[in-house]
Amino acid sequence: MDYRGRIAPTPTGYLHLGHARTFWIAQQRAQQAGGTLILRDEDLDRDRCRPEFAVAMLEDLNWFGLHWNEGPDCGGPHTPYRQSERLTLYLEVWRELAAGGWIYPSPQSRQDVQRALTAPHEEDAEPAFPVEFRPPPGTGRGATEPSAVNWRFRVPDSEEIVFHDGHCGEVRRICGVDFGDFLVWRKDGFPSYELAVVSDDHVMEITEVVRGEDLLTSTARQLLLYRALGWEPPAFFHCPLVRDAQGVRLAKRNHALALRTLREQGRSPEELRAEWTPLPESQAAATKFAKPKN
Repeated sequence: MDYRGRIAPTPTGYLHLGHARTFWIAQQRAQQAGGTLILRDEDLDRDRCRPEFAVAMLEDLNWFGLHWNEGPDCGGPHTPYRQSERLTLYLEVWRELAAGGWIYPSPQSRQDVQRALTAPHEEDAEPAFPVEFRPPPGTGRGATEPSAVNWRFRVPDSEEIVFHDGHCGEVRRICGVDFGDFLVWRKDGFPSYELAVVSDDHVMEITEVVRGEDLLTSTARQLLLYRALGWEPPAFFHCPLVRDAQGVRLAKRNHALALRTLREQGRSPEELRAEWTPLPESQAAATKFAKPKN
């Protein structure tokens, strides 16, 4: 299969230097493989995603020197490229999981639901879901509509998920210890980050996912979804995070390192890229899929 990579920003604020570095590595790997790069607008968070951030996202990425072959601004064979326009697909995937008995309805706090809206960075992750709150096996099997209730994926307790990452090497996570039953559908009618990303990466034929290393545990969750759905997972390459002077992971609220702030200060993309320490592995595109060894 030809290499297909993707960059997937969320328009909840202005993109910063950390986004740019990860997306630049994704572009490098796609170019080295002579492959295709897809831009996907992950705009499922209705409360925080704004049109002005979506416009700024495209402007900032173009200014920084990123170029994609498919996306919301240029189309492609897998339109639409905005997640808010792909809800029909996500509902089909939810039904497949329900038919297989992989998921169940679950009462959920508002705070935990909010966490499911965006990528679950490891320092923000919720504690493992208590198994005593699970309903009996088979609850929810065969449901055809999620209704106004949250749904969780039932993880296989104590199973170790092992996968190879293109940058981090062998990664291990234990179900029920490092993460528990996780949300796949929210009671407001939207899928969680995990379900939406797996669905889109599969349908868009992504062969390698390049993203920040704070999403390694998220990859373990997603591998369980791939297995339940009978889909081949892509390869993974998790990049080191860009941190501020205090060692804190950059966030969109850190406007000092936002791309448009740096541009207003007269910094050039070439100057900013020259300050990065290159990753030796980022020059060689992956050719194998990452598979759980369990």
